[in-house]
Amino acid sequence: MSPFNLETCCRPNILALEPYRCARDDYKDDGTNILLDANENAFGPPLPSSPGPSGTGPGPSLDLDTLHRYPDPHQPALKSALCALRNTHAHTPLALTPANLFLGVGSDEAIDALLRAFCRPGLDRILVCPPTYGMYSVSAQINDVSLVKVPLLPGPTFSLDLPAILSLLSSPTESPTIKLLYLCSPGNPTGSLLSKPDIAALLAHPTWNGLVVVDEAYVDFATAGESASLAEWVLEFPNLVVMQTLSKAFGLAGIRLGAAFAAEPVARVLNNLKAPYNISSPTAAVAEYALSPAGLEAMRRNRGALVAQRERLVRELGGVEGMLDAGGRPSNEVAVGVYERLAEEKGVVVRFRGREVGCEGCLRITVGTEEENTRMLGALRAALGEVRGVRG
Repeated sequence: MSPFNLETCCRPNILALEPYRCARDDYKDDGTNILLDANENAFGPPLPSSPGPSGTGPGPSLDLDTLHRYPDPHQPALKSALCALRNTHAHTPLALTPANLFLGVGSDEAIDALLRAFCRPGLDRILVCPPTYGMYSVSAQINDVSLVKVPLLPGPTFSLDLPAILSLLSSPTESPTIKLLYLCSPGNPTGSLLSKPDIAALLAHPTWNGLVVVDEAYVDFATAGESASLAEWVLEFPNLVVMQTLSKAFGLAGIRLGAAFAAEPVARVLNNLKAPYNISSPTAAVAEYALSPAGLEAMRRNRGALVAQRERLVRELGGVEGMLDAGGRPSNEVAVGVYERLAEEKGVVVRFRGREVGCEGCLRITVGTEEENTRMLGALRAALGEVRGVRG
């Protein structure tokens, strides 16, 4: 009989791992549900509905005859297009080049690559500011890296607690093992764009030897417009990494493409440790089309429609009674009840976030199409009434 024992053979931090979960782990989609749980772009990708095969017709040039060959491991054309998008010169006269880019399978690969490159397992730590994106902690645990948590200041601003962060980074006992500071801007789930002066203060810390990582997955929806991204700032600060994705504003969650902008030495480290052919040829072709003039025009049109619906939801949700208990306090009991009824009885899947710091009684609702939002609002009002009726 084999002596193999999973419990003693597997790494303890992996055995204890709680994987990243989404609402769809709890509810199976039968094709009729409205999926407003994962911050996907309800208007879809900026692509023609029927792209031409092998480079013919409108849309991505998908050369199916070359799929027996490995893809280009460097992706210069795609990197150049991403640099052109972010070279706004709103923050510096310098210009990004492909040497400043790491491309990964979603931003999640960049999150993991940074941990593997800069944190010693079992020794180093990362600093996060909850409520924030859950994959920072999941990736940290996979890499046996501990968390230091400095919660954001209370809403509605959800800004950085800059004095608390600076104090930790200045501490001779705390600072040496904190190698990465993950900041989500605009925040997930808060939606708040972090202050540029606050980020500059962290980057200019006189003694801390670590990287500030700004996750800009939602930057194209920021009210600051095209100049909101700090990507080109990596040319001014060697200790800054800016992560982005084509999953949100570009509606391309299905191709799993993320980018990390960094100073050339940092980008080189990340590119040196990645898998040789991590970006597939079809992914690169679709992404290059999305970043073309036609693709960008379609993306901006879809983004405008989403922003209009976002403004509508802000107005109409303001008139919906919140997830409150009998004493008028935010209630996770009410929020979970509404979340379950929406998915199980009304075919509307949202995300419960009430266990996050500062988010008691909260549901995160993705902005959908006009029809989806109308259905969601009606279902939400009905579910709230039913849950309150059951609770008496």
